[in-house]
Parts: sequence; structure tokens; C-alpha cells
Amino acid sequence: MNFWAAAAVAAILGAIVGYAQTFVFAKIPEKWLQDYGVKETDPDFRLSKRMKLIPHGVLSALFCAAIYTLFVVFSFNAYVSPPAFFHVIALFLATPVIVIVMMSDRLNRIIPDECSIALAIIGVFLIIGDFFERDVWFTEQAAWYVPLLNRIIAALIGGGVLFLINFICLTFLGKEGMGQGDMKLLAACGLVTGCYGLIVVLYVGIIVALFFAVPLIIRKYKRKADEKKEIANAEDPAAKRLEIARRKAQIHFADDPDYLAFGPFLALGTAVYMAMEPFFASKMIEYFSLFNLAF
Repeated sequence: MNFWAAAAVAAILGAIVGYAQTFVFAKIPEKWLQDYGVKETDPDFRLSKRMKLIPHGVLSALFCAAIYTLFVVFSFNAYVSPPAFFHVIALFLATPVIVIVMMSDRLNRIIPDECSIALAIIGVFLIIGDFFERDVWFTEQAAWYVPLLNRIIAALIGGGVLFLINFICLTFLGKEGMGQGDMKLLAACGLVTGCYGLIVVLYVGIIVALFFAVPLIIRKYKRKADEKKEIANAEDPAAKRLEIARRKAQIHFADDPDYLAFGPFLALGTAVYMAMEPFFASKMIEYFSLFNLAF
């Protein structure tokens, strides 16, 4: 299959797979999309939000089509022609799982453990692929265990970094900094991408998140200023303050306007890395070679 035919097939297949996630998401068990320990008998229980054909299905179709097409564009010579079975299947399976992660965290502030487990299994699949397929990171002279350690260490670092951030936040700020879902997700992503890929995942995730975080912070301060003005202009400021506090208390945690889910950005970084791995490898190897670091 030539380049243009492969790109066309990838775009069409991606659109179909992405749109189908709307129906897959609808079949996900309710408990997967609820916080730990939440029961239907709880007084504040709320059914999870589900993907809609518009806009979520359309966005999912565009996302999967873009990732599959990027894979052909940037990995054609490395993994597509001739096909590297493990890498192709890994991307094909990981992308819809990543869509579920992004949508569930965005809509319900939950990253299902099952999605992290699925990505971890794909990571193990890629570990097997390291022994049978060409690798864009390591030369043939590299010891057999180097690619294996690369993925295992990345998983430990990925989960460990977020665990440390959460520990610091709980210790010094008294509140959770990172959820357990984010820790498990980044550990699984590390197994999929390896150490070098983990750098890309964090870089892409943080940079893209900033574009959403800055407007969110501005909106938060503006809302607080409006609330202060509303309280100051009220006939009974104390009653108005209590009214605002009660109004906030009624907001479900998944609808918190000040919350920005980080999981979707980690998932996005993983998808981008998997699609463009040869490109990132060539650029990073070129950079690290300046410091005489061997791969």
C-alpha cells in the first residue's frame, strides 16, 4: 500500500472507530464512571454523563482520524511500510481507549481503572514487540533488556511523580493534588511510551493544559470578584454570602467550574507520541547526541 492510500484508509478508519466510541461509552458499566466508594443509595448520587453523538461523537471521530493519519505521515517508513505488527495494533487499540479516558475524565472527573489496565496491557504488548520488531530508539548493539527497562522505569517514574505531587499537596496544602486515576494512567502511559516518550507525554500534556488553565483561572477570579460585589451590594451581606455558599455546595464535584481534569492532557500526549514516535526519536536522539548520550 502506498503512502496516500494508507493515509486515506487511516483517516476513514479513524473516523469510524472514533464515532463508534459514542456507542461504546454508552455501554460502559455505571460503576466504572463513579468515584471510589460511591453507591446508588448515596443521597448525592448522580448518574454519570455519557457521550453524545454531537458534539462528543464528532470530536472523537476527528481525533481518531487525526491520530491514525499522523501515524501514517510520521511513521510510514518506520512502522507502516512494511508493517510493524505490534506498533500498528498498539496504536489502533490505544487510541479508542484514550478517547474513553479523555471523555470520562472530562464529563465525570473519573478515569476508569479498566482503561489504565487496558493501556498497561498494550504496553506489555509493545514490550513483546521490542523483541521482534525494529526500534527507532535503540541500536542493534543495545542489550536485550534495555528496551524492557526503558518501559518499566517509565511506568514507575510516571506513577511515582504524580504520587509525589499528591503527597506534597496533601502534606502542605491539606488537599489532593492528583487523583489516583491520574497516577495509574501515567504509569500505564509510561509502560506504553518508555522513558523518552514520557518526556513527550508530559511536555505535550502540560503545554496544552496551560491553554485551557489560563482562561479558567481568569474566569475564576472574575466570578469571585462578581460574588464579592454581589455580597457588598446586598441588603443582608451575611445572608447573601450564605446563599452563595449553599449554591456552590449543590454543585456536583464533576461540574465544578474551577476544576481542570489533567487526565485528558496526559492521554493526548500519549496519543501524539505514539503517532509521531519516529519524529520525536530522530529529534531527541539528535539533541542527546550533542551530549554524547548513547541510545
